Amino acid sequence: MPPLLPLGASLSEAFATLWWKAGAAALAVQDVGGDAALPLIDRNKISTLWAILFFGVVMFVVQSQAKKGKDIPIRRIAGLDALDEAIGRSTEMGRPVLYVPGIDEIKEIQTIYSMMILRHVARKTAEFGTPLIVPVKDSVVMTFAEEACKQGCMDAGRPDAFIPDNVRYLSNEQFAYCAGVAGIMNREVPAANIMLGMFFAESLILAETGFSTGAIQVAGTAKQHQLPFFVAACDYTIIGEEYFAVTAYLTREPGLLGTIRAADLTKVLAIASLVIGVVLATIYSQDLADGVLDTPFHAFKNLFDPQ
Repeated sequence: MPPLLPLGASLSEAFATLWWKAGAAALAVQDVGGDAALPLIDRNKISTLWAILFFGVVMFVVQSQAKKGKDIPIRRIAGLDALDEAIGRSTEMGRPVLYVPGIDEIKEIQTIYSMMILRHVARKTAEFGTPLIVPVKDSVVMTFAEEACKQGCMDAGRPDAFIPDNVRYLSNEQFAYCAGVAGIMNREVPAANIMLGMFFAESLILAETGFSTGAIQVAGTAKQHQLPFFVAACDYTIIGEEYFAVTAYLTREPGLLGTIRAADLTKVLAIASLVIGVVLATIYSQDLADGVLDTPFHAFKNLFDPQ
């Protein structure tokens, strides 16, 4: 029987050999011809495996803690203050709030999150007695929007504040819907335009039309191609991942909290790994230049990139 480790193996080589020999028997399958064994794990993607495992463990742990009532801290994003400011301005001016939930279907994750934020906006407008107008492009989204507004009014203790006619189906065509929303902006002159969800080419038209009416505008999307238009024409833009963090902050849903916390800690781990790798490579730069393989840098490197 051959030895488990070759004689004179370095620390990094020993770790890598033990790791992969331990999994070789259980994680190898025979090729179609029966001559070769194909590993089920691609060594070049081991760092991705670590990240997925870490993300999954943190997510389930945080979700479990949130379900038990533990407070999971999430930094308040400035976009939330902008939302409250926009609703407050509409209340002071006696004009409605316009909420545009994007133009995609309910199966789009951004539309689902937009419905959660809509519930918060509906609660705030119900508390202040401010009309809320929600134009939608899809009939299924309309049903969800009605339910979100109704639940928001109930959360505020004012179920009578829900006005079904203010959730309006306009058109299933992109630019017909855009024209309809622009018409609402010009006819009813809302003091606040809140645009959160999935947007495409209509984003610039909506943002510019709202700007021309003098409304305070808060927009947000994870669609990076549309962010420049919102940044240019809106008072505040919720960018990228902030959009999902806002939903977790408002709803305090355990599933969302776990995902946000897991994503943040995974980023911290990735940054820490990069810093440690750079420091070790700098300290042992001379050994690396001389071809020395038994260094802490190689041992650390083999955790993520075994050869």
